[in-house]
Amino acid sequence: MRHVTGNPVGRVIGYGSAKEGLGHWVRERVTALALIPLGIWFVVSAVSISGAGYEATRAWLAGPLTTTLMLLTVVLTFWHTKLGVQVIIEDYVHHEGAKVAALLANVAVMALLGTACVVAVLKVSLGS
Repeated sequence: MRHVTGNPVGRVIGYGSAKEGLGHWVRERVTALALIPLGIWFVVSAVSISGAGYEATRAWLAGPLTTTLMLLTVVLTFWHTKLGVQVIIEDYVHHEGAKVAALLANVAVMALLGTACVVAVLKVSLGS
C-alpha cells in the first residue's frame, strides 16, 4: 500500500526494496527476540546433556516439550538467517540478474537446510 503525501517521508513509506520494508524489519526483530530464550534454552540443554550417549540424548529429545522447542529453534534460526541474508543481498548486490539469482538461492538453501534439520530432529525424537 502506497502512502503519498506532500512531505518526503510520506512519499517513501512502503517503498522498500520489496515494497514491504517495515514488515521485513519487524519479522527480523521478532525472530531475533524469540531466538534469545530459545538460544539460552539450547545452550543450557546442550551443556546438560554433553557426554550423554545417543540413547540418553534421544530420550531427552523425545519429550514433547523438548521436540517442540528444538523445532522452533531450528525453524526460527533458518527463517531469521534467510531474512538477514536477504537484506545483505538487497543492499550489496547491484546487478538485477545476480540479485534475483542470489535471492532465490538464499530461499532455496535455507529451505533445504531447514527442512533437513527438521527431518533430523523428528527422526531422532521419534526413534528412527
